[in-house]
Amino acid sequence: MLIEHDGVSPTVHPSAYVAPNATLSGDVRVGAGCRILFGAVLTAEGGPVELGEGCVVMENAVLRGVRRDPLRLGRAVLVGPTSYLTGCAVEDEVFLATGTRVFNGARIGARSEVRINGIVHLRTVLPAGSTVPIGWVAVGDPARVLPPGEHDAIWEVQKDLDFPGYVFGLPRPAEGESLMPALSERFGRALGRHHDDRIR
Repeated sequence: MLIEHDGVSPTVHPSAYVAPNATLSGDVRVGAGCRILFGAVLTAEGGPVELGEGCVVMENAVLRGVRRDPLRLGRAVLVGPTSYLTGCAVEDEVFLATGTRVFNGARIGARSEVRINGIVHLRTVLPAGSTVPIGWVAVGDPARVLPPGEHDAIWEVQKDLDFPGYVFGLPRPAEGESLMPALSERFGRALGRHHDDRIR
């Protein structure tokens, strides 16, 4: 399904394939020979989503471009089933396995692999040829690649990356307070722009 959002409709190269129940919303640009499979969602939430030639986006993956960080895939990138990418840049010939998570401002160098359920955190930079093992977390610039059980080491890098400030423009709440009321209101208001969307 192609949806006009914020006055912009997706563009799909004639040689690309988009499954009938995939959703492309807004400023989404799909390059030559790409394959967007069943249930995938590519949505421009203030920033474009651009796929280079020969990319494959598998079942139920979500790719989201945001105002601060457009989402860009280079040539011959494979995004595995149920993966979630938001506001990131992925260079050529990268393999993102099933369940990969790549967050805002992250950059993944050419010919890298993020294996099953791997995470590339906010504003993390993976150099070309990197590997994130199954279930591991890459965090920081330069990236440290850590097993999920090393929460303290991950948090030591992650806290200064300021997820609430960078992604939502909100200060980290004081101890014992919740970010969620302000986050829900702000995010909900932004997503309300979809009221005027039109199916093309």
